[in-house]
Amino acid sequence: MTHQHGPIAFLFPGQGSQSVGMGKELAALYPVAQETFDEADAALGYRLSQLCWEGPEDQLKMTEITQPAILTASVAVWRVLQSKGINPQYVAGHSLGEYSAHVAAGTLDFKDAVRTVRNRGKYMQEAVPVGVGAMAAVLMLPADEVKKVCEEAAQGEVCQAANLNSPNQTVISGSKAAVERAAELAKKRGAKRAVMLPVSAPFHCALMQPAQDRLATDLATLAFHNPEVPVLCNVDVALITTADAARDTLTRQVTGAVQWDASMRKLIELGVKTFVEVGPGTVLSGLMKQIEKTQTCFNVENEDSLQKAMNGLLSNAGQQG
Repeated sequence: MTHQHGPIAFLFPGQGSQSVGMGKELAALYPVAQETFDEADAALGYRLSQLCWEGPEDQLKMTEITQPAILTASVAVWRVLQSKGINPQYVAGHSLGEYSAHVAAGTLDFKDAVRTVRNRGKYMQEAVPVGVGAMAAVLMLPADEVKKVCEEAAQGEVCQAANLNSPNQTVISGSKAAVERAAELAKKRGAKRAVMLPVSAPFHCALMQPAQDRLATDLATLAFHNPEVPVLCNVDVALITTADAARDTLTRQVTGAVQWDASMRKLIELGVKTFVEVGPGTVLSGLMKQIEKTQTCFNVENEDSLQKAMNGLLSNAGQQG
């Protein structure tokens, strides 16, 4: 189904969008959502569904649980949308969300993806001892300026732009001391705020190389298929249409930057006017308001938001004549 103004893109959230209770309501209402959680529980050998629905929150925040939890909650929502006949022309996902996007595109089997992202979380956590790395969000300073700040603050340590989220928000990652220096320097250069983030590891920087190497070994053994729907990848801001390109970009993504701002602009260039955030939270809808506020954006995470999106999408589709 296409929106009256052109294609629809599904956007899948990444780490940080988790919350206790995610997916519970849809699983109670839609067998396809319940089956998704059942599949994840079976693939992982523990009750991921219980952690998603009941918590405790501190366990849900552990990256090797967070990653499969968000993937599962997102795929459950996608399957409900699919059962309603709402299908995208493009998909994209923020970091971890790129795995959800590839499941939706048919590139990866869900069970393989859920086990892989559990390992991805584990490898990322184990790549750097706790307390050695850090991440910070820099607000209201252009990304090019943030990159310069990182170069100056590094002083032989790792400090990189990790998530280029919107014109107003760039997340930096690296060695703790270097990131702290960069945060202070960013404020001096005119950033409105530079906030240290409560993360357990410095994602998307060179310190993640050991995790990337381990993940590459896992991905090499997985069956990848050519995507049935083009996937816009984070690292290259390019459409992925082959199995080999999917495997390559998911590997490089671990140390590479999430170029979200540029990715959304690319989708807009391709004619997308309607975006649906598929899965927990509203992080990506919020970023879209900063990137291009004229775009129509729905988020779907429960029955209420599903009905709102359905009404919006179907009324627009109906107007096509």
